[in-house]
Amino acid sequence: MENDISTRQRVIMDYIREQGSVQVDQLADHLEVTPQTIRRDLNQLYDLELVQRVRGGAVIKNTVENLGYGARKTLMADEKTEIARITAGIISNNSSLYINLGTTTERVAEFLTGHSSILVITNNINVASILWPLRNIEVMIAGGMIRQSDGGIVGPATEEFINRFKPDYAVIGCSALDYSGEILDYDLREVRVTQAIIRQARTVILVTDSMKLERSAPVKVGTLSDIDIMVTDDGISAEFFDLCQQHTVDLKIAQSAAI
Repeated sequence: MENDISTRQRVIMDYIREQGSVQVDQLADHLEVTPQTIRRDLNQLYDLELVQRVRGGAVIKNTVENLGYGARKTLMADEKTEIARITAGIISNNSSLYINLGTTTERVAEFLTGHSSILVITNNINVASILWPLRNIEVMIAGGMIRQSDGGIVGPATEEFINRFKPDYAVIGCSALDYSGEILDYDLREVRVTQAIIRQARTVILVTDSMKLERSAPVKVGTLSDIDIMVTDDGISAEFFDLCQQHTVDLKIAQSAAI
């Protein structure tokens, strides 16, 4: 199918793969063409189902593999920052929490640096690296297999470690959300750890940007019924808002005006 596209459209697809997500104006500047030209190219790529439409731009069409870690860090970066700020405000001092894998959960860790007397249990090397130098925060890191793609720790040893604790909170991310209310991800090993985290925590907080509603992933983590609080941005649809209410999820919205 990619044989049917122009040289410029190939460049566009390579750029989207590299960046994770792009806006029309960003592509126009990069290729030194008009936004109208980019829109025409993207419309053809949409029709061929090679890229997926998002607000103002495109991402690569869903596959059975997640985007690269670097691309995920830049994707919806401003929204993730405000989501993380709101989430950190939910966490009280003198408490314990899990933080699992994901670029949004890592941003939450960055906003916890002002908290005092908290215990963070994590299977994310990047989270541990952010928090371990701080005297006001204790960090416990799970054993297991280190996933080279992003520093996540997964496997049976990780699950066993997680099951030893009963923390006040769990801050978890996901790769995709379905309008059936299912929470989805890519790596079965990671999913099994996340499921253990959900079982053990007293309050489960899902942090996710609205673009996850435009993606799919092959492995089911659970459903919105497993979630107590969801923090997302204001790109969420009215349909999904109603779905959260049906599952009695306390939905907290990061407003664009604050981003």
